[in-house]
Amino acid sequence: QVQLVESGGGSVQSGGSLRLSCAASRSTIMSYQMGWFRQAPGKEREGVAGITRGHNTRYADFVKGRFTISRDNAANMVYLQMNSLKPEDTAVYYCAASTSWTNTLNTYDYTHWGQGTQVTVSS
Repeated sequence: QVQLVESGGGSVQSGGSLRLSCAASRSTIMSYQMGWFRQAPGKEREGVAGITRGHNTRYADFVKGRFTISRDNAANMVYLQMNSLKPEDTAVYYCAASTSWTNTLNTYDYTHWGQGTQVTVSS
């Protein structure tokens, strides 16, 4: 069973950038589709970006053109580069792994989750 640990969160001003990292252990991420999700206070967890085993990517409309997901299978790492951050991007961001073979951003398709990292964007 893969274990996931996120890092890289923090506080930035609107328009700033952050790079989130997800370190996997106990299993190789090559066996999984990977995704980033977020959950703001009082809101449901939502998909942000996903990347398949073949490096095909998918983004939620609200981050297209601003966020980039990538994976380094050799290093067992997944990244989320976040640019042009907005206050509405404030949330806890989670890395997740799925055994699905579709490029999904549905939370129920992901079975392994990290503990999350807080991102706060101030105006």
